Order: sequence, then C-alpha cells, then structure tokens
Amino acid sequence: MNKLSVIVPCFNEEAVLEKSPAIIRDKIKSLADSGKISSDSFILLIDDGSTDRTWDIISQLCRTDKTFCGLKLSCNNGHQNALLAGLQFVADKCDACISIDADLQDDLNAIDSMIDKFDEGYEIVFGVRNSRKTDNFLKRWSASFFYWFMSLLGTKTIPNHADFRLMSKKAICALLNYKEKNIFLRGIIPSMGFKNCCIQYDRQKRIAGKSKFSLGKMTNLALFGITSFSTKPLRLIFFMGVLSFFISIASFIYVLWSYLGGESVKGWTSLIASVWFLGSIIIMSIGIIGEYIGRIYSEVKNRPPYNVEMVIYEEEKEA
Repeated sequence: MNKLSVIVPCFNEEAVLEKSPAIIRDKIKSLADSGKISSDSFILLIDDGSTDRTWDIISQLCRTDKTFCGLKLSCNNGHQNALLAGLQFVADKCDACISIDADLQDDLNAIDSMIDKFDEGYEIVFGVRNSRKTDNFLKRWSASFFYWFMSLLGTKTIPNHADFRLMSKKAICALLNYKEKNIFLRGIIPSMGFKNCCIQYDRQKRIAGKSKFSLGKMTNLALFGITSFSTKPLRLIFFMGVLSFFISIASFIYVLWSYLGGESVKGWTSLIASVWFLGSIIIMSIGIIGEYIGRIYSEVKNRPPYNVEMVIYEEEKEA
C-alpha cells in the first residue's frame, strides 16, 4: 500500500476550514480502510499568508488529529508557490500526493480513480472538469479563450484542468529540479513527459465562503503562463513591425499621390489614423517586452519564491 499525502493550499479560508478538513480526513480514512492507501497517509494544510483565523484552525487540527500537518508561509506568495511549497515538503514523505483546493469544488470521489491509475503505472493523473456549467458567462468565456490562446502559442496545457492532480514521488522530485521562480505548474507538469492520463469529474459548489480567485488574479495567471512558456508574443511584435512597414509604404504612396494631385489637405484623417495606429502598436510592444524583462529581472535576483514561518509535523508519521 502506498503512502498518500493530500496537499491543501489555503488563503483566508477560515469559513471553509470549519468543514472541509473533516470531509477530506474521512475520505482518506475510508481509502485506508479499504486497502487502497497506507494508514499513515496524511493531509498537509498550507497557510499562504492568511490574515484571518486560517492558521489558528490549522494548528488546532494538527494538535487534535495526527492525520493533519501544517505549513505556514510568512506571507502571501500566490497559489502556485504555496502548492510548490507543499510539494517540496512532502517529496520525501510519501509515495504519491494529490493537490486539491480547500473549498472542495473538486470532487473527492475522483481520488479513487486517481489512485487506481497510479497503481496501473501512471506517474501523473490530471483531474479534468466535465463542463463549466457552474461558472458564470465571463469565467467560461475567459477560460476557453485562455486555453485556446495558450495552445496557439505552443504551450501544452490540459483544458479545464486547474491544480487537482495526483503526482508520484518520481514526478515530484523531477518537478523540483525546475529552478525558475516564475513557476506555472499548469504548464510545466503536462510538459514533463511522464506517463499521464486524465480523470473526468463534475465540479461542485463551494462548501462555504467566497472564491479568492478574482478576475485580476486570473489575468495575472494567464500573463504568467504566456510569458513563462512562449516567446511567440515577441515574434508577433516583429511581424507587426513588418506589417507596419508595408502600411507606411502604402501611406507614403497615398500622401505623395495626394500632394501631386493638389489634395494634400485631405490626408489629415489618414495621418491621424496612422499616428494612433502606430502609437498603440509601439505602446503594446513595449508592454509585451516589459513583461518578459520583468520575468528576467525576478529570475536573476534568485530570491526564494516563499519563506516557511512554521511547520507542524509529527515525526512518527515518517515511520
């Protein structure tokens, strides 16, 4: 029987943590009782710099139930870095791990199928939503556009997959060899090359609280993924420059023709349009280049992506 760890990143989830840990614990216990996993499997709750009672609740759970472990980060570093911290912590403490959000919108019953696939030899098992019917129109449209655009740029992602996945110890250790600071797990993990498969599940409603994943954070994550995995936007700037060059030649011919025909005043509209067009292209190009320079800047500083403030882990779990 394999030892399983369940990684649960939390940011200001005090309302959710009143219910979800017990549900996850009961699921782990039922899997252990049925012989699917080892009885010393555990749940790691990660406090990603919360400002509410999240860490107090995690600490209490760890003190009263040895199934739980706690990891407190010194400040909010973002969901991807919190998840990375959890993966680094459990890498030498389990045979496989499953990451899941604290709100339990991901179906816990899919874990059974994930473990079955792991036992069949799959190193990575992705949890993929059957549909996005529970999302509003804006979120459905933006998600569809994101996956389409990432595919267009040549980045390998799993459509309708967030961070609900199983990874073997081998896959985790391989992932930790990736040293970039601007980490985008949804792009890195599918491109690692290990034997993998997908499990379909139905997305549930949040058991409590409100989503912390705002439109701003979604946009940030999209920019992160694009600039971390593709240089095609830079190439696009080059082609826009070539296109602008030919447009400028056409504009020059038009202006010259108007001048020779004595109608040069009528070119004012085309001149203004050209100025605005080229100005917007230049500003957008500078912005794209700036995003890449910003990523390089944060990489070369070589600062740690997170700092661990406190750990609660019973040594006997390692036995």
